[in-house]
Amino acid sequence: MLSAIRCNLLPVIKLYLLGLKVLLVQLFSKPFRLPVMPRQDGKVAIVTGGVRGIGYEVACHMARLGAHVIIGGRDEQGGLEAVRRICEECKEAKVEFTRLDLASLQSVRQFVQSFKERDLPLNILINNAGVMLVPEGRTEDGFEQHFGVNYLGHFLLTWLLLDTLKGSGKCGCFSRVVNVSSSAHSIGEMRLNDLNSCECYSAHAAYCQSKKAQLLFSSHLHQELQRGGFPLSSCAVDPGMVDTALYRHLWTPICLAQSAIARLLFKTPAEGAATVLYAALSPTLEGECGGGYWANGCREMTTPPTFDPQLQLSLWETSLQLLGQQ
Repeated sequence: MLSAIRCNLLPVIKLYLLGLKVLLVQLFSKPFRLPVMPRQDGKVAIVTGGVRGIGYEVACHMARLGAHVIIGGRDEQGGLEAVRRICEECKEAKVEFTRLDLASLQSVRQFVQSFKERDLPLNILINNAGVMLVPEGRTEDGFEQHFGVNYLGHFLLTWLLLDTLKGSGKCGCFSRVVNVSSSAHSIGEMRLNDLNSCECYSAHAAYCQSKKAQLLFSSHLHQELQRGGFPLSSCAVDPGMVDTALYRHLWTPICLAQSAIARLLFKTPAEGAATVLYAALSPTLEGECGGGYWANGCREMTTPPTFDPQLQLSLWETSLQLLGQQ
């Protein structure tokens, strides 16, 4: 009985209490306003989940600055519509859509292969796509959905693009990997022996674990890049609670009230995108300054386990094994 309560009820309570705290902080805090960013002419950026919400705002802003933006997503019709809207807003925008299903490792590999065949540089990778509190299910390759989409799909995408990212950066103009995470990482438990949540499934716990995994990966990657002296940095960003479709699986009474709550307390997608864009484009975050965890335009501390080098390494090695990359 106690174990069932711990598995099913505690993650729900912890996540909704955290959500309430975040909403209160947002209510009494001034939203971060993105400073004017430099032109990005000649740079190439990939944005996962750039069809709508935060990803769309990121893709649109970077296209306006002259970057060649490739939106990766599952929804082809929505992706082509997003491209059309961006081109209508900025006639000179260089933006395109390529299908990418992070719930399919084959799709990730095909996306990377197609990109590499074009022999383009890659200066910015925004790992933005994600799912939240979806019903229990498995990806095409048998992984729990939150872990598979939010973390493992992006891990493989980044891993396969690392050489291109490294080769595109240079001293004074590093390439950048930006992982869009969540404050939910702070209450996530990293269960290396049960990453697929087989022992006891909770959508809330699975979501939080996937977000913690993102931060562990982001931090370990940045340290590895520093040790190797590569012109590439990695950071994680918490965009806050943003008025997007990500919250459609919230507990029903809250979901029904979401539209009213969102108008009052949630950030707009543009506000949520501000720190993501700052991490990806700001000249002040060049080189070693580009790592860390960012929220509302500021570098923040994360929970102690995120800094655990052994946990970071264990997750890294486990992920490579799961993906057959070792």
